[in-house]
Amino acid sequence: MDPRRRQHPAAMATTTTTVLLLLLCLMVAATLSPAAEASPLEEEAARNRGNTSSAGSSCGGGDGEGRRKTLWVFGDSYADTGNLGDLGRELTHAWYDPYGATFPGRPTGRWSDGRVLTDFIASAMGMPTPVAYKLRRRAAQGLLARGMNFAVGGAGVLDTGNFQRNLSAQIDLFQAQRPTAAANAACDTGVAVVVVSGNDYSYAADKDKDNGTSAAIAYIPTVVRRLREQLRRLRDEAGMRKVVVTNLHPMGCTPLFTRAVNYTGCDPLANAGAAQHNAALQSVLAGLDPANRTFLLLDLNAPFAAFVEGDGGGRFAEPRRPCCESFTADGYCGEQDDGGRRQYTLCDDPGKHFYWDDVHPTQAAWAAVAETFRPNIQQFLLST
Repeated sequence: MDPRRRQHPAAMATTTTTVLLLLLCLMVAATLSPAAEASPLEEEAARNRGNTSSAGSSCGGGDGEGRRKTLWVFGDSYADTGNLGDLGRELTHAWYDPYGATFPGRPTGRWSDGRVLTDFIASAMGMPTPVAYKLRRRAAQGLLARGMNFAVGGAGVLDTGNFQRNLSAQIDLFQAQRPTAAANAACDTGVAVVVVSGNDYSYAADKDKDNGTSAAIAYIPTVVRRLREQLRRLRDEAGMRKVVVTNLHPMGCTPLFTRAVNYTGCDPLANAGAAQHNAALQSVLAGLDPANRTFLLLDLNAPFAAFVEGDGGGRFAEPRRPCCESFTADGYCGEQDDGGRRQYTLCDDPGKHFYWDDVHPTQAAWAAVAETFRPNIQQFLLST
């Protein structure tokens, strides 16, 4: 496998799409392995929440109503908070500068200059960011009792050729880590978050370079069907009472697509592919949960589009140009030559850019998107 294969969102365009989708596939050949050190976000949360209940405690801690809120996260790099193993700068650049430059000031394995989607969902729930699985061995017990993050960069609903745990394998890991349902039924108000950002489609397009667009589109029923099975599994087998599922953002507006036109516009074919996936997902959720009691479709597509299409509504001075821009289209944020010289440019203010690198939003962008979904999450958690 080509070690230069890149990260994240899928796309449905033609030859250009194939290359870009290839790059969007996150990073290759990394595994979820134990880490020697907890990230600053987990350390901070543990200090601030030192009074949370331990994993073996009974009802009483948590949200003050005799129940303990827990958050369990599954998915890819939009949700990964440190699970992608460090295999060197070229393969896993989220562990190298300039990632983490805004917060906490050094790389933590997050694919951004700071906080990512998981951090903002946890904040909307009024709880600390759950510990990344890879960091669990050094985390405070009180924090471990509040859930865990299994999402890892490069993962998909199915296998994506990145040697990462796909969604099914992540749920397997969750069931092995989580206390038994019988012991927690009376206490646990667990919430699962499933983040799917398109790596499956990138993989499909990469496998069939001659028919990248059609191959990716043809894969939508397979991906959504398998996603449906994993969502049902979280509810019926794992006993999750609330499950939040993201739809796909307008992938044609990522810098990997917009660079070809000097960041002046988005790729309509890639965006149309995302829309087709989203329609299929919405239909699946309606079938699984007609009363909308268990599943919440977390719409990322609409707020992303509002910020990155056209002039972005003026919220971001650079809605499509990344803050961290590689010198070449096949380069990457954080790239260095053999002499250690930067092969990328870095903006002065990430807060003016929606995208941090070729595919991942800045912390400021995630904060802006979170403003739109925070009320929905809070209302969903209060519903019965």
